[in-house]
Amino acid sequence: MAETTSTNATTDLRASEPSAVWLRIFALIYDPLLWLGEIAGMRHRRSALLGAARGRVVEIGAGTGLNIALYPDGIAELVLAEPEPGMRKRLAHRLQRHARVARIIDAPAERLPLADGSVDTVVSTLVLCTVDDPERALREIARVLRPDGQLLFIEHLRASSRFLAACQDILLQPWRRFAGGCRCNRRTVDLMRACGFAVSADTARWRGVPPIVRPLSVGRATR
Repeated sequence: MAETTSTNATTDLRASEPSAVWLRIFALIYDPLLWLGEIAGMRHRRSALLGAARGRVVEIGAGTGLNIALYPDGIAELVLAEPEPGMRKRLAHRLQRHARVARIIDAPAERLPLADGSVDTVVSTLVLCTVDDPERALREIARVLRPDGQLLFIEHLRASSRFLAACQDILLQPWRRFAGGCRCNRRTVDLMRACGFAVSADTARWRGVPPIVRPLSVGRATR
């Protein structure tokens, strides 16, 4: 019985994964989907957060490159990690449009092809909800950061409201299939602390998007 239950759970999990075809389509419509949320405050949050980036910067899950134009000129190097081919293609196009010098790498947050202690700043904006193994991703971030390095993040997370949290739980699987693997009810900041990060963050609301992804945490984490 236990083996049957485990098999069923694995089947259900795979069924909730977005298909490769949908991920390519999602990359094409990602910017229009976020357009209202960006002008309603998210772009301002990105700009304020990225102003603190310094040294060698690695952005995980760089997506279509919505952060590219917002990085300060004084950073030493910018590395953009993005595992999805459709997103990576649009990322490269945006990089060319902005004439920004950066290196794009095909890598998930859980497996960064970077040396230990070689990064000053890791940036994660709306990414840790999508990774399959967030604890492994956070350990990988800790590995590549220098002792005085920082993780700058904007992440949506499980709602403090019981009603909204219940809605997140109910809509988790259909939302995950639609939104590129996003787990809208993930306790991301708790996971950061459990993985040994000291976190300084503010809560906010992401306007212009569905309620289940409005609760945000914006801040800085250090090893």
